[in-house]
Amino acid sequence: MTALRITALTAAACATVLAVAVPSSAINSYNAAPAPERTEVGALVATWDDDGDPSTPDRVDWVCSGTMVDADTFLTAAHCTTDWPENVRFYVSLDQDVQSALNAAAKAYPGDPAAQARAVGVEGTAHTHPAYPGPASDPHDIAVIQLPAAKVAARWSFTPAALPTAGQLDALGPRGLNSTDWLVAGYGTQEAARGPGGQTHPGGGVRMKAPVTFDALNPAWVRLAMTAPQGNGGACYGDSGGPNFAVLGGRRVLAATTITGDTPCYATNVTYRLDTPGARGFLSPFVKLP
Repeated sequence: MTALRITALTAAACATVLAVAVPSSAINSYNAAPAPERTEVGALVATWDDDGDPSTPDRVDWVCSGTMVDADTFLTAAHCTTDWPENVRFYVSLDQDVQSALNAAAKAYPGDPAAQARAVGVEGTAHTHPAYPGPASDPHDIAVIQLPAAKVAARWSFTPAALPTAGQLDALGPRGLNSTDWLVAGYGTQEAARGPGGQTHPGGGVRMKAPVTFDALNPAWVRLAMTAPQGNGGACYGDSGGPNFAVLGGRRVLAATTITGDTPCYATNVTYRLDTPGARGFLSPFVKLP
């Protein structure tokens, strides 16, 4: 398995993933649809140095997904906010098509990644779980971007995602979770496609959604099935940090965030639970918890 982050430290992909960011559909191409109504779901955009001169950024790209959980807090994954050059700066965009917005900004502000990032997003401050990376049983793979609420509100309208109560998934148990409607959303790429140059993951940069179904519950994880014959779609590279919603008690709840899965993005989405003491302890300074 590999973390589903797009790290653009090389031209189109990095050591962690293979991805191509072009305007197209994302999530998995099967059983997926655009998600313009999921206005609380956004893309994490980064600027960073790529030429050895840290005085100015020379790269900009969307790198992960995430969700607004209150007026100024964007929830994402810790592996999306770590292992960057020192001058990395993070922005959040709630645009439906972030890749097209970046393409337009590149034409409007050629050679100025900082201006391009400001054109598509609002800059914020990253806070990564201090214990990341932890053990496989609980890697503490969670982070937030704190944003100026007034600047976010001036650009986008959204209703923050509802978080689960403490131990809510445990209380339902596998039987209850199996009968729950699940939905994954994000800006990531499509499942693996084979071509003359080998295996690639096309698409990305557009907010999409797809149904998934419950597979297993672990102390820190919810494993969700992405198998097409069951009517599922699923997450892929660039969906890291993005939401996995569950309808609990008639309410759509942000139950877990996408972290990892199988390499070709066909079978399983491994997501980080948000109802555990560890996740809630990290989130409590930033957002009011139910």
